[in-house]
Amino acid sequence: MTGKWKTLLGTVTVGATLLAASVTPIETEAASTDKAYESTFNKQITSTIPLEDEQEVQAFLNKKKAQLDIGEPVELKFVTKETDEVGMTHYTFQPTLEEVPLDGAKLMVHTDGDDHLIAVNGALHTDSPRQASNTKVVSSEIAKEAAWNSIDVTRDATDESLTSPIGEVTETLKESSQLVVMVQDGDYKLAHHIQLQFTTPYPANYQIWVDAETGDILKKMNKVHEATGSGTGVLGDTKELKTYQSNGTYYLYDTSKPMTGVIETFDNNQNGQFRLPGSYVTDRDNAFTSSRQRAAVDAHYYAGQVFDYFYDTFGRVSYDDNGATIRSSVHYGSNYNNAAWVGTQMIYGDGDGSTFTALSGADDIVAHELTHAVTDESADLIYENQSGALNESFSDVFGYFVDNEDWLMGEDVYTPGVPGDALRSLSNPTKYDQPAHMDQYRNLPNTEAGDYGGVHINSGIPNKAAYVTIQSIGQTKAEQIYYRALTSYLTPTSTFQEAKEALVQSAKDLYGSAEANAVTTAWNDVGVQ
Repeated sequence: MTGKWKTLLGTVTVGATLLAASVTPIETEAASTDKAYESTFNKQITSTIPLEDEQEVQAFLNKKKAQLDIGEPVELKFVTKETDEVGMTHYTFQPTLEEVPLDGAKLMVHTDGDDHLIAVNGALHTDSPRQASNTKVVSSEIAKEAAWNSIDVTRDATDESLTSPIGEVTETLKESSQLVVMVQDGDYKLAHHIQLQFTTPYPANYQIWVDAETGDILKKMNKVHEATGSGTGVLGDTKELKTYQSNGTYYLYDTSKPMTGVIETFDNNQNGQFRLPGSYVTDRDNAFTSSRQRAAVDAHYYAGQVFDYFYDTFGRVSYDDNGATIRSSVHYGSNYNNAAWVGTQMIYGDGDGSTFTALSGADDIVAHELTHAVTDESADLIYENQSGALNESFSDVFGYFVDNEDWLMGEDVYTPGVPGDALRSLSNPTKYDQPAHMDQYRNLPNTEAGDYGGVHINSGIPNKAAYVTIQSIGQTKAEQIYYRALTSYLTPTSTFQEAKEALVQSAKDLYGSAEANAVTTAWNDVGVQ
């Protein structure tokens, strides 16, 4: 199997940029106030009148495309308008070329409670041509067939259904196709973006781009999120569980959360073919105390804990904020030294007893992986180079927010025979061979061997910035700032500099200059000026 797995160990990139420093100031024609409300991300972007709705925002952007440095052929399609808890409104636009979405691109406009411009950020495509370099000849169905032919499994082998204890049937295969403009080495090509998500015969979340003219595969990755972590339940502690009774049998199946879906847990039974999700974990007396059940107990409990954290802290309803089911499978594979978010569910290996013990007992790792799911549903940070390092870093940071007993990742299950060992440290990244400053940044190739530009290596830099931030202003404020930046400001191709600006703006939105200055100082300390 080939593809890109998001691992704790360890897309076409459409350049996202903040507004260029050379841009001239922008004002709307009729001024109703003497004050110019500037873009925080670039002080030269101003508006002197309110922008009250998406039509006015779009008219503003379209009229000032040249000054904004948006490529002239690029059109902006309105996607969403959201007003948050502090009264700010966030408008999202999809850049298009000849009415076809530019893959991985997003432009955002942010206004305050009085509809004045606060910030503009996202992908600009200053050098886009007037049309794609190819034409659409291949249909979406033929492109899907090409995508299936490019991987090592047939569609029939992945297409299974699952029946829950309350009789609901879920299909484990999901596939979709979208015509996009893909940018590769400056070439703008029409491509079918094919997504193939399945759990049998192995977990996969394939993202495949097929040339819309030739049917060739332009790019392919298996966008599965993997991780490792720590847990106490696997070591013998007792937890209270939410279960479901049906016909005298109790299931690890939690319907108590304020969500449309459920939290459910399966046993993969070390299936050599990695068939997922497996069988429901059940018990006759509702006491899940056998050694075989320990991994499932922790997976089930911590999934609920992470749901509660995001719901209680931010009002987010499951990873998609729409109540999606959280499914976990334990005893995955044989001596599998990892855990993963596979796009539709979590999987947990038992470890080999030397490198790792059973991984599902790790609350910070469950949080790390489900934060990948949150990221997929919000900023959708592309998993390569700096955006990929941010993807990893935000998962580490929220892993800390859930399990804040120390600054380590993976210490409880990694090398169980070595006390105090860990995979990473937010407070001291260099202890585990990560850079902690831009002077130490590693320019690695965007290949599997190069960790896709060092996503697990260079994440030490934003991790250290997060540590300094939390030490300065405390977790309560820091977690709100980080969540707001992730869900309101970051875009798929955000860089470290743009993450800094998004976090500074989030601090200003929520708290004020003191907290914003603390965030600025933290990122300055790691060399992101």
